[in-house]
Amino acid sequence: MQTNFRKAWLPLALCGAWLTGATSCQQPMAGTGKSAGVTQWVTTPDQAMLFQRQPNTLKFTATNATPATIEVDDNQKFQSIDGFGYCLTGGSATLLHQMGQAERTALLKELFDPKADGSIGVSYLRVSIGASDLDPVVFSYDDVPEGQTDSQLTKFSLAPDRKDLIPVLKEILTINPSIKILGSPWSPPTWMKTNGNSKGGSLKPEYYEAYAQYFVKYVQGMKAEGIRMDAITVQNEPLHPGNNPSLLMLAEQQAEFIKKSLGPAFEAAKIDTKIITYDHNADRPDYPLTILNDPEARKYVDGSAFHLYAGPIEALSKVHDAYPEKNVYFTEQWVGSKSKFEDNLGWHMKTLMIGATRNWAKTVLEWNLAADPEQNPHTPGGCTECLGAITLNGNQVQRNVAYYTIAHGSKFVRPGSVRIASTAEGTLPNVAFRTPTGQTVLLVQNDQKTPQTFGIRYHDKTASATLAAGAAGTYVW
Repeated sequence: MQTNFRKAWLPLALCGAWLTGATSCQQPMAGTGKSAGVTQWVTTPDQAMLFQRQPNTLKFTATNATPATIEVDDNQKFQSIDGFGYCLTGGSATLLHQMGQAERTALLKELFDPKADGSIGVSYLRVSIGASDLDPVVFSYDDVPEGQTDSQLTKFSLAPDRKDLIPVLKEILTINPSIKILGSPWSPPTWMKTNGNSKGGSLKPEYYEAYAQYFVKYVQGMKAEGIRMDAITVQNEPLHPGNNPSLLMLAEQQAEFIKKSLGPAFEAAKIDTKIITYDHNADRPDYPLTILNDPEARKYVDGSAFHLYAGPIEALSKVHDAYPEKNVYFTEQWVGSKSKFEDNLGWHMKTLMIGATRNWAKTVLEWNLAADPEQNPHTPGGCTECLGAITLNGNQVQRNVAYYTIAHGSKFVRPGSVRIASTAEGTLPNVAFRTPTGQTVLLVQNDQKTPQTFGIRYHDKTASATLAAGAAGTYVW
């Protein structure tokens, strides 16, 4: 975790671009135009370089004198990419909305503007349907007094989100109208649950239809606000009922809910928002497979979402291989506020940015976008050590490790990019992409405690690169 706030808002006339990690104006971000060589963007574990463009441009030559070579082959194509980004929790939105207008606009452009040189180009967001555990309070969109129910959803209202989340989303959409947004519920309204509590319990079968309509009203309500939901997951972490809020929803229950209620409800309402299943750890690929094995549920399901608090990242490929026509998403991973920048940089780059995409993920999302210096806000019983990608202290902005790991993909691997083949070097985990504009992007992590020199081989020519110990690099040509 960084300890110093950087003065982020230097005038454009002084720098020529918003800075992204650099402590001076010597290396402003380049645009995404075609380059004669390979441009390099590097983050080092000691934070001496933070997604900083290197002064030298690598050249492809017919010579290959490096012992380790990553061969990039754009004839082999895999999944397309929807985007890289963060979970925009209610708490994140509150902190952003409390900033001054000018400061917030500058920060949102830095995060989301797909064309600005100084932006990291975040292209995908996940929001909570109702409260997550990183909202100040627990709420749903249909809360009624204890003992009452509302099966017709006459009290349904997006009012809790109109204070902070919806205004911030509208500002983001003004900056990047094509950003994709995923919604995930942590809990239904408590009157739908077996225990009548925001924490734990299960969805009562007699409320399956009402809950399906709850999703319909949510998607339609957000659309009325000018916010299109590209996808929803049925339940955040359905096997973790100990959070606040949370819900236990077993695979068989989720399959039943999708095929009998949610899928038909979306179909009847002509909603094209994708339905994504699971949204939990990679140790239980049997969960999404149980749902996909049910043909009546499967026809409504776009794909499966994963977290990695347990299990191997390779489990994503197991689900993909069983149903290659169904998509795979990586939707959440936290950074602990007491952990070290250097440890997180290596793990998140190797396992998520590289590992998840090499295992068919169309997205990589970090949890969460923003928190204050004390890791607030959160619900009673919610996460107390979730370090945001940025720390907001009023108008002061501190960029943390998840800001940079996502930047290594989001800046250049634009939506619609396709993963292409690259050889797996044991000490140099890597993944390659072909972008819609015809660029090639290679992400590399030096997984060693010493600097590594390696070759990037492409179309029978090789460029030589060196990465510092533990460093992450993005190479663009």
